[in-house]
Amino acid sequence: MKLEDLGYTKELENYRNDQNLDSFGVGRVISEHKERYIVKTAEHEYDGEITGNLRFSAQNRSDFPAVGDWVAIAEYDDNKALIYAVFPRKTSIERQAVGKQGEKQIIATNIDFAFIVQAVDRDFNINRIERYLTICNTSNVEPVIILNKIDLLNDAELTNLVAKVEERVKHVPVITISNESGKGIETLRESILKGKTYCLLGSSGVGKSSLLNNLANKQQMKTDGISVSTNKGRHVTSHRELLVLENGGILIDNPGMREVGIADSASGLEMTFDQIAEQSKKCRFKDCTHTSEIGCAVIEAIENGEIDKSSYENYLKMELEKEHFESTVAERRKKDKDFGKMLKNYKKDVNKKKY
Repeated sequence: MKLEDLGYTKELENYRNDQNLDSFGVGRVISEHKERYIVKTAEHEYDGEITGNLRFSAQNRSDFPAVGDWVAIAEYDDNKALIYAVFPRKTSIERQAVGKQGEKQIIATNIDFAFIVQAVDRDFNINRIERYLTICNTSNVEPVIILNKIDLLNDAELTNLVAKVEERVKHVPVITISNESGKGIETLRESILKGKTYCLLGSSGVGKSSLLNNLANKQQMKTDGISVSTNKGRHVTSHRELLVLENGGILIDNPGMREVGIADSASGLEMTFDQIAEQSKKCRFKDCTHTSEIGCAVIEAIENGEIDKSSYENYLKMELEKEHFESTVAERRKKDKDFGKMLKNYKKDVNKKKY
């Protein structure tokens, strides 16, 4: 195997040389679990940990390695390596960190395409698809919608469901599959390009791990069924993991996400809800919130049936989440700045007393 088979590029090699990292080995993080990493190189896989200097210099959690990252490493023991540097990320799929206001969580990095997997049976939800689309669009990652478990529907039901998705979501490919019967799997496999990195996104129980197993033609990831008591998916994948497929595609599986919180996703929202963004240019007021203003072109388009009402309501909810995230970040920065000033003044007072 070559590094290029893992997605290594000329641009990454140029960065390595420019930063005087050519004395280190190069690998890609293929698994992460509680700040322990598996780093894959052309010849080996290493248990990796970050250096103290990298930990100390990190401004926040996003500066730590994540699955998909390219890193500079040095072997220090049998199959063990220290991670000295993280290469610049081409893309980074992020969401608002669960339970941590104003913080982001990296889902995966250096992604080319994202497979947004939804099951057509139990909790099919176009609003959730739009959430995943927003974080993909924010990250400049190409989304592909995968509708799984189509063996549970007849042809008419499936046609109706696909039409509903395509009515709400424009210009995004929709592929229908069944992990159970294998229908659509080969079509999906043939669409995967060699050297490109794909990420599986979706809730627990929608069939991401089963899909990975089917695409890999082997039992790569553990799978489980749906909880009878809750009718919800069980978390089978407990951490993110990267796999190179036989056809040369690179696939990252992720734990199921019950929450897909929106962070600073202004550009992503505009791309996902492009009809609303386009209509908003016609609003009477530039700062229109599209809720109650006179002369709001968005509200008029909803009343005329040009914009789906459910999509509009989903947009407002995510816009509110984005604003809350941004205000929380601004508040945290102000507190840090005030604390820095207080610390600086304290040091001045101490020095004055000395003299």
